[in-house]
Amino acid sequence: MDAVIPMPALRPWVADVTLMRPDSALPLVRLPDAATALVYRRTGTRNGDLRVVGPRSRASYHPGKELRMCIRVRLRPGAARPVFGIPVSELRDQAVPLTDLWGDRAARLEHRLGELTRPDRILHGIEDVLLESLRDGADARDLLLRQAVELMSTTGERVATLARRLSVSERHLRDVFTDRVGLPPKHFARIQRVRTVLAGAGTAKWAEVASEAGYYDQSHMTADFHTLMGVSPAAYRAGRLPSATPCTQPPSAP
Repeated sequence: MDAVIPMPALRPWVADVTLMRPDSALPLVRLPDAATALVYRRTGTRNGDLRVVGPRSRASYHPGKELRMCIRVRLRPGAARPVFGIPVSELRDQAVPLTDLWGDRAARLEHRLGELTRPDRILHGIEDVLLESLRDGADARDLLLRQAVELMSTTGERVATLARRLSVSERHLRDVFTDRVGLPPKHFARIQRVRTVLAGAGTAKWAEVASEAGYYDQSHMTADFHTLMGVSPAAYRAGRLPSATPCTQPPSAP
């Protein structure tokens, strides 16, 4: 998996861009993720499709697959609403064809991308369309959400405390998260903590990782990790993963 730097105009909206090379010999692990992604997959020389992968409330494990090309553009939490034009809660734990959301516009884009062979040019075509969708800029809800996401990611504040800091009601904050992120703020915070554990799992002791991620203690971390990942942190690090299921089967609710 190779990281690619998105165009400067999209960096406030795009978390990362990756060129992936799936291998059928390796299991496909989809981690809990508060971001929504636009994925371009190509199985043959020209035939490719675009899919929108919504926020994932918990991990899922699938059999490996091989694709000729796979480009993933992960949008920052909150960016998907203006791009796709629907509440992001409708995309939660879903992977839907872009044509279901954009209709003929998506079909024309897939046709244009199918005429290209170089991954960088395909990515540029995708970025141009995303930039066009975001041309109106952020509204007041987007700005509120950016502040809330930043604070929850760095301070781990409770929802009530965060709402007071931002001078909004808890209900309004929950509504903004559900509409723009697709997840309630508390579940967003849980995902962020688990991803912090995943990032530090191989470099420090579990007690230190738990403290860094904002858990009360190691037991709290282990229980939360198991709920979202399906296994304990130690089992995941050792490669003892849950049984793979077909990609068409949605993850069970946490």
